[in-house]
Amino acid sequence: MRFMRLGAVGSELPVVSDGETTWDLRPLTADIDGAFLAADGLARAEAAALAGTLPVIDAAGLRVGPPIARPQAVICIGMNYAAHARESGSEPPSDIVVFYKHPNTVVGPNDDILLPPGSTTTDWEVELAAVIGTRARYLASPEEALGHIAGFAVANDVSEREYQLQRSLGQWSKGKSFETFNPLGPWLVPTAEVGDGSGLRIWSTVNGDVRQDSSTSDLIFGVAEIVYRLSQFTVLEPGDLINTGTPEGVGLSGRFPYLGAGDLVRLGIDGLGEQASTVRPAPRALSAEL
Repeated sequence: MRFMRLGAVGSELPVVSDGETTWDLRPLTADIDGAFLAADGLARAEAAALAGTLPVIDAAGLRVGPPIARPQAVICIGMNYAAHARESGSEPPSDIVVFYKHPNTVVGPNDDILLPPGSTTTDWEVELAAVIGTRARYLASPEEALGHIAGFAVANDVSEREYQLQRSLGQWSKGKSFETFNPLGPWLVPTAEVGDGSGLRIWSTVNGDVRQDSSTSDLIFGVAEIVYRLSQFTVLEPGDLINTGTPEGVGLSGRFPYLGAGDLVRLGIDGLGEQASTVRPAPRALSAEL
């Protein structure tokens, strides 16, 4: 089953689809949010859809929003593929590298990526994203951690490298939190259908040219291990989003040009769907009238 949110920005409707039929989830929940996930919402929704107790809706022509409502936290893991660490000039880490993005960076999978004014170093990063389903704190093992993950989705951890590296004073989040810098979706797929997230092809293209093509089996720290380690120093809440790292093939490598206005970024992960975002110049703020 694929969980989605469809409609205009701020007015998305929660739905579930089997790829042919789309069911309206509003009889069960107002949104796909932390409360819904914590109450075993995905399993209940799937059962209701298969039992025929949910209304069917026509999804044709509706914008696809991010598959979860605005999360409380967006937690990111850096340097989590060995080849990407090397192309970035670093050795593979011995522990998880953690940074955060503002939750309002999360947008739909086909929404525009807004290029910050003057930016010449905006980069793409396809990532396997995990969504927390139940509160996780001081977990005993990665095996226990897997049970706290509601499902998986495709994410683009868009990055402005000058702000991340030259202007950051060591704090990567400065280059990660521009508006629209976390396209997410199209689907949230339950953990029961994905397993631990390993063995999935993960890829990206820019204007049709291949940039990244790897497998989530190459993660240095697997998803369950990430959740386990995070739980030792932060409480993970239902609905929290975790971006688990990107494989080699980004602009930072020096092998490819960075993004510019008009570029089309496509990316996807086996079983989790595909995104297609166009890069547009971010409009400058208008001065208030006196």
